[in-house]
Amino acid sequence: MSIWFSALTAESLQKVERGGFAERIGIQFTDLGTDYLCASLEVTPEVHQPYGVLHGGVSAALAETVGSVAANLCVDPERFMCLGQELNANHLRPVSSGRITATARPFHIGHRSQVWGIEIRDARERLVCVSRLTMAVVPRRASAA
Repeated sequence: MSIWFSALTAESLQKVERGGFAERIGIQFTDLGTDYLCASLEVTPEVHQPYGVLHGGVSAALAETVGSVAANLCVDPERFMCLGQELNANHLRPVSSGRITATARPFHIGHRSQVWGIEIRDARERLVCVSRLTMAVVPRRASAA
């Protein structure tokens, strides 16, 4: 059974992030399963820190992006939105090149909060970063007419 509010594809999610930060750093949604969402990023010098490896902030941005999009896919977008409250990221392995992939899976999907676990792996499936993302589920305000 799927956890998603509506049926989407990874390809349709690319349109959601068009023109924003995720597109600027090269995040691409690659897979959407019944209980997970994946996104990937090519590690290039543009996302390196001064020592020639992936910047930890980029790993955190990838984790928050895939987790945030996943959280919002679990709610009725006409009534609710999910906003990040807390992100924890443990960087386990340096990466200087190649594609990394983040997979977000829920620990908890509640009416007021969600907690997601995100694993980032390199092209050889080695764990690069593990993250936990807490999202607040908040009602959308009616727009002023």
